[in-house]
Amino acid sequence: MQRLALNRHLVLGRAGMDLYADPPGTEIPQATRFVSHLGGSAANIAVALTRQGAKTALLTRLSDDAVGRFCLAQLDAYGIDRRLVTLTGNESRTSLAVVETRLENCQSVIYRNQAADLALTPEDVAQTDFSQYDSLIITGTALAQDPSRTAAMQALTKAKAAGLVTIMDVDFRPYSWPSTAEARDINLAAARLCDIVVGNDVEFGLLAGDMEQGLTIARQLVADTAQIAVYKRGELGAVTITPTEEFTSGIYRTQALKPTGAGDAFMGGFLAALARGQTPHDATLRGSANAAMVVARVGCAPAMPTAAELDAFLATHPAPI
Repeated sequence: MQRLALNRHLVLGRAGMDLYADPPGTEIPQATRFVSHLGGSAANIAVALTRQGAKTALLTRLSDDAVGRFCLAQLDAYGIDRRLVTLTGNESRTSLAVVETRLENCQSVIYRNQAADLALTPEDVAQTDFSQYDSLIITGTALAQDPSRTAAMQALTKAKAAGLVTIMDVDFRPYSWPSTAEARDINLAAARLCDIVVGNDVEFGLLAGDMEQGLTIARQLVADTAQIAVYKRGELGAVTITPTEEFTSGIYRTQALKPTGAGDAFMGGFLAALARGQTPHDATLRGSANAAMVVARVGCAPAMPTAAELDAFLATHPAPI
């Protein structure tokens, strides 16, 4: 995966607005004040990578309204290239998440009615110059329905043909899919086009069609097509699989405020480390540390650490076993 070392990433998937009940600890039914942030899994990954020094662009659609323009302004503020972001009308709506900053029974209510990001078209992909990037990262929500599904699969095919490293965050959201069977078939087809596949135990269980066989399908993907699979197990850490090794790693302990943002932070820290030439083992630890820092901070996008902050954290926290 030599090309990834150049650290220019194209992320395909959703961006949205997050509204966090404020102050932290407030439950949504009692909230009278909310703080707005950029959100959405693909946008969060883009922020995480940018904070780690990468050059990152986003390929998506947003609604042609005030909320969509809020997201554009936020992308600009974070330094993310949004020239491939298209505003779309036809009553489409940018994703909205109403979230709590609390650890126990944290509520995250997501509104996805006529989601603008799912209006991404094959024409949007056809106009993209993949030679400008070193990797394509897709999130599984982009596969939930057409035209975004066809666009995302076309993007993977074109990216591989252009020599990019293809990467998938399975990011399974059941509410986006008409059936688990359809989700399994489509996500597995996409995973087979990817060099790196990252997901949790439930998401690999989905790919396997059996929640008990998630680790087996992760190993099979590496045996067949992928170069790396990261099977995340929550508080139990992760199993990272490559063609030559398989290892487990734990998690970094922090004073968590909320559970949200960890997966996006992991992906950003992990990929940025690989791009700097670190081993999969060290990249997994760096991704895990990034996730630990984010769950101890308010928000998702604004919580993403800089490379210097992550270095300082790693210097003062021993690597988990």
